[in-house]
Amino acid sequence: MEAVRFTEKNLKLELVQIPIPQVATPTDVLIKVAFSGICGTDLHIIQGEFPCNRDTTFTLGHEFCGTVTDIGSAVTTLQKGDRVAVNPNSSCMCCHFCWSGKPQLCPTGGIRNTIGIFRNGGWANYALVPVDQVLKLKDNITLEQAALTEPLSCLAHGWNIISPVTVGMKILVTGAGIIGNLWLCVLHLQGHRNVTVSEPNLARLELIKKLNTGFTLLTPDQLKKNQAADPNYLFDLVIDCSGYAPAIEHAVTLLERGGKLCCFGVAPPHAEIKIKPFDIFMKELKIVGVLTNCFTCPNSLGLIEAMGDRYLNFKNLGIGTFRLDQYQTALDLLKKGAIAKAVFKF
Repeated sequence: MEAVRFTEKNLKLELVQIPIPQVATPTDVLIKVAFSGICGTDLHIIQGEFPCNRDTTFTLGHEFCGTVTDIGSAVTTLQKGDRVAVNPNSSCMCCHFCWSGKPQLCPTGGIRNTIGIFRNGGWANYALVPVDQVLKLKDNITLEQAALTEPLSCLAHGWNIISPVTVGMKILVTGAGIIGNLWLCVLHLQGHRNVTVSEPNLARLELIKKLNTGFTLLTPDQLKKNQAADPNYLFDLVIDCSGYAPAIEHAVTLLERGGKLCCFGVAPPHAEIKIKPFDIFMKELKIVGVLTNCFTCPNSLGLIEAMGDRYLNFKNLGIGTFRLDQYQTALDLLKKGAIAKAVFKF
């Protein structure tokens, strides 16, 4: 089978032919991959800016779905032919964090044991996954929509953290990549209309118009001009999807009293921001992070059902589909911001 493999030691990414993995344990599930996304985290990994498997060459891809082609002897919840999505994250289920219902913070699991980051993932024709990380899809969810299960599960976790998000709040979303666009869709689905989007890439701002939300679209420069002209130009909630330190730093200054900043985008580990503690004190600001998902895959599938093609249309979201051998083209277009997301279609 074909697979795009990564070696961290020399930051080498290549398309290779490797054997199809075989079911080896009673709890294994072999999945024929249908769609597999390229995440912003993958870009950081490829650039050597995000922790990943440093010991061996591995297959990238932690956002994928497909069809079950083989199962281990102990698998009772799935059968061959089932359409499924994958939760790439696991945990030890023994530590304090796991017992406290926060497996994403597990020191040995969580982000440190993710399929496609530490274990072989979905940038391949087939992927081997433990049964407890496989979710069966309902008939009314397409495999194309299911490709967004993992990012939407992270978004659902973020929603839980920042809740309540009451209708009428003044909201700013910074960054109009796929995560920013999905946040816009969920906000619109939940009845929010007082939403502003800040994005420096004009092509991406133009793409957002296809979502037909009616939200205000601005560049960061326009945002700063509005702030300079009106000292009360402030937001109750800012959701940063850029992972860009200067944007996050600026976002803090745009928070209303009692405001919340959600750092959703993944910033490089070396990035730093400056915040005045006095402002946090005087305004009673809340600044939160979101790390992967946390028992929110069912919520994600529920969102997919509720959103349907009205929101999850690949063309309207700015998602481009590519063959696996077009991986470099996909990465280049993503880095340029010509598309909001790239997905491999098998």
